[in-house]
Amino acid sequence: MTDNLQPENRINEDYSEEEINLLDYWRVIWGWKFLIVLLVFITVLTTAIVSRNKIDIYQATAVISPIGGGQGGGSLSILSQQFGGLPGISLPASTSTSEIINLLKSNMLMEEMIERYNLLPVLFYERWDEEKTEWKGDTKGIPTAWDALRTLNGIVKINNNVKDNTITISTEFHDPEMAAKMVSYILATLTDHMTSEARRVANSKRRYLEEQLGKTADPLIRQKIYNLISQQIETAMMSELKEDFAFKVIDPPKVPDRKIKPNRSMMVKLSFVVSLFAGIFLSFFLEYVKRLRTKGINDLQ
Repeated sequence: MTDNLQPENRINEDYSEEEINLLDYWRVIWGWKFLIVLLVFITVLTTAIVSRNKIDIYQATAVISPIGGGQGGGSLSILSQQFGGLPGISLPASTSTSEIINLLKSNMLMEEMIERYNLLPVLFYERWDEEKTEWKGDTKGIPTAWDALRTLNGIVKINNNVKDNTITISTEFHDPEMAAKMVSYILATLTDHMTSEARRVANSKRRYLEEQLGKTADPLIRQKIYNLISQQIETAMMSELKEDFAFKVIDPPKVPDRKIKPNRSMMVKLSFVVSLFAGIFLSFFLEYVKRLRTKGINDLQ
């Protein structure tokens, strides 16, 4: 009989079935409307209270650029090329972007910064008694350097922009002024570490070159060694200046005027949408269980 129906009649029948299905869905939702409204209300209210109690977090950033390009530059790269021409003598590669990033991510540099600027009371301010200038509670509650490193790992972010050959250093903290200060602390510690390391390496290489000078009588090689010694002295002198020695600060850190999180309005909106869909899904599930029970009772009768 259905096969003999005209195409127009079939279309009308399909539309009729679709309307019936949609009507059934709406009846289920309407039947459980109080449950859905209650679930949405409780979820949104809880989210609003939780987001209200969350601490505002501010972000401070600084942008630096390695001196001489991504693979190392300046007189250090020239020195490496000249040194490579001498038999039996080699120098390590010059400062590169990857070296700076590795230093910024290293525990050594972070621990040096923590000790220099006494950041333990800052990072664990909830455990620190500002008036008595001592830690609250017993000695077991005193944070260690490892605790500080783990905390900084979640606060400090390092991002390498290969295209622009820049490195972005950012910190997230509840105090906007301290967030900017921590970025400055990182830059100052990085500068001091790299300059002192450059002096140490330059002096070590100079001593090595002076030893090599006494072992050769070739005037050409001696002249090259003299040039390299003078460049090592120049490197040590340049490191004393510190400013723009290994990297240049393109954008210094500033105190942020706006928080970056939490986004309270977004949290509330998201909780509303999620709870609404969850309530609808729960209503269909409960309706399904209800019909199964009704069917089971009817079968028993």
